[in-house]
Amino acid sequence: MSFLRSMSLMQRVLLLFGVAILAVGFASAQSLSNPNSSAPSFSAANESSSSAFEFDADGDPGGSAASPSASAASGEGAGAGAGSIGHSLKSLASHSFALELGAGFNGPIGNDTSTSSIGGVPYGPFITWGGNFTIGGGLHFSKRFTLLGEFQFMDNKLPGALINDVGSQTGDTHIISLTAAPVIDLFPKRINSIYVTGGGGYYHKSTNFNVLECCDLYGEEVPVSVDSFSSNQVGGSLGFGLTHRLGGVYGDGKTKLFAEARYLYIHTPPLTATNGLGTTELIPVTLGVRF
Repeated sequence: MSFLRSMSLMQRVLLLFGVAILAVGFASAQSLSNPNSSAPSFSAANESSSSAFEFDADGDPGGSAASPSASAASGEGAGAGAGSIGHSLKSLASHSFALELGAGFNGPIGNDTSTSSIGGVPYGPFITWGGNFTIGGGLHFSKRFTLLGEFQFMDNKLPGALINDVGSQTGDTHIISLTAAPVIDLFPKRINSIYVTGGGGYYHKSTNFNVLECCDLYGEEVPVSVDSFSSNQVGGSLGFGLTHRLGGVYGDGKTKLFAEARYLYIHTPPLTATNGLGTTELIPVTLGVRF
């Protein structure tokens, strides 16, 4: 509960909306993965079995007349079982695999400021522009709903004021994340569409302060770390994107180009902690392709 109290109203709304998206997505996926199927009828098999115990022409019970009937009943039961298994496999196969590759840039929001200070001077923000790389995989549960597991790497620079105050020459922040991201296509039958996405999961953030020392094999100065710290925490994102479908005679190809922007919130440790510079808020913009 202390975690919720520490969040702003906007962050609480983001969290609740993200949970709602996940709930709707999972409910849709479950309903799609459990279609109604009629249960096999055993009455016909029982009737066939009872009719099998008839007397043959010589008056002997269980003769040659019984064998074909019993075999037919057995074949019907096996056919019903095979049909049920085939239906389940067909339903599973309908959930085709999804894959995405993307890259882009991260824009700072500036909300990661603080009245606290280092060296007696309050300042912020504590993170600036950077780039990102994303790879993901999952399942297409329908043309409208896809669930992805995403790995993302972000590389952002630190503000000059913060670097100078610490006494270093350069600085950067690396963010690695593993998240679940539902994608809801609003117009799945159109070549150009809009989708809503979001999700959350695990985030690892490392902050590094460096000085330049001489030299590498080419005579260039190289950064050497003089201070660094890291943290592990939860985070979440919410955003929307545009897609353009490629291929297909009627625009029904499986490959899509996408461009999206999300609001990302990471509950990193505060400035007063030894391993944090306050909560992290960014706008990752990603361009890529989905299959």
